[in-house]
Amino acid sequence: MKNYSFRLFLFAGSAVFLLACGGGNKNANDVQQLRTEIEKVKKEKATLDVTLRDLEARLAKADPSTAQSALLVSLDTIRSTSFTHYIDLQGHVEAEGMAYVAPSGMGGVVKAVVAKTGQRVSKGQTLLVLDDAIARQSLTAAQQQVNILSARLAQANTIYERYQNLWKQNIGAEISVINAKADVDALSAQLKAAQAQVAMAQEQVNMTRVKAEISGVIDEFNVKVGEMFTPQAAATPGMGIRIVNNSQLKVVTAVPENYVTLVKQGSRAEILITESGLPAFLSTLNVVGAAINANTRSFNAEASLPSNPLYKPNQNAKVRIIDYQNQNAMTVPLNTVQQDEAGSYVYLAIPQGKQLLAKKQPVVTGAAYGGLIEVKSGLKSGDLLISRGFQDAYQGQPVQPVQ
Repeated sequence: MKNYSFRLFLFAGSAVFLLACGGGNKNANDVQQLRTEIEKVKKEKATLDVTLRDLEARLAKADPSTAQSALLVSLDTIRSTSFTHYIDLQGHVEAEGMAYVAPSGMGGVVKAVVAKTGQRVSKGQTLLVLDDAIARQSLTAAQQQVNILSARLAQANTIYERYQNLWKQNIGAEISVINAKADVDALSAQLKAAQAQVAMAQEQVNMTRVKAEISGVIDEFNVKVGEMFTPQAAATPGMGIRIVNNSQLKVVTAVPENYVTLVKQGSRAEILITESGLPAFLSTLNVVGAAINANTRSFNAEASLPSNPLYKPNQNAKVRIIDYQNQNAMTVPLNTVQQDEAGSYVYLAIPQGKQLLAKKQPVVTGAAYGGLIEVKSGLKSGDLLISRGFQDAYQGQPVQPVQ
């Protein structure tokens, strides 16, 4: 006991020394010295605690009347179970098929509206008719030019054939045949150019019909008769036409770059669309971005959604990507794992005769999620874990489970 008292004196003296150093010079050497002394005192304290518990145990054995009552604790039996680790992220719903309608050409004044919001349309269906007066005038003029050139070409062909027949009978001059052939070639070229003009004029007329590029439901329709509808107006939020095809929806989430080795195409994910009121479902990441966004330092991952009218584009989604799973894992509550200079440990209750004694059990831990941590080694099925009261337990202390 004298030796133990002397060690207590040394411990107290060290503590006084630390307090005295606290008000001294705070240069780098003093800070390092303080840290060294703190570690030294911690080790001495741990040794003294072990010595104290050993002395108390010896005293209890020599004089049973001084023995401490058993520590009341809660016990959990260790069992092999399934453990899953998730990466928790936020995402949003997007439609695979969503298009903003725009005129094919420069646009124009809206002459007629032949669709409305909420209407289901097919690809190629006309939604708007723009003013086509000028385009039709150009088409008519081009068609008239084609008719004129066609008649002139027919006449030139007739003249050419006659000169050619006379020349074969040695009547007339060869130059007449050559000139007639040149007239035919020139008119043929002019006719082809005029026919191209007709095609262009017809295309201009077609452009006055604004059509749906995809099949789906018109989600927005903010165009009225008499207004100008141009590509610029179509691209302005709240001024154009939007078609959404909800038959193919996906969830898009931004994954931080530190998960680049864990999240891959084919990874499973649990997805919950909160606003839908539907339960979470399992899906698979079918698209994983190949590049890191320089601004957000993340990459996109996508998963398909099942078809359901309650799922809408732009809804928020909770995405839990499964990056690790063990079907036969040993897990304990995260708060029961303590640390000392030797590493991680938990307290177990070990049968000793008719009583239970606390045992400090070193463990090697793995991933943690949802308040649980996986224990890679140190535990076996059937072990009794002290899940409550472990803070006050020490090696060899009698414990009693709370009924």
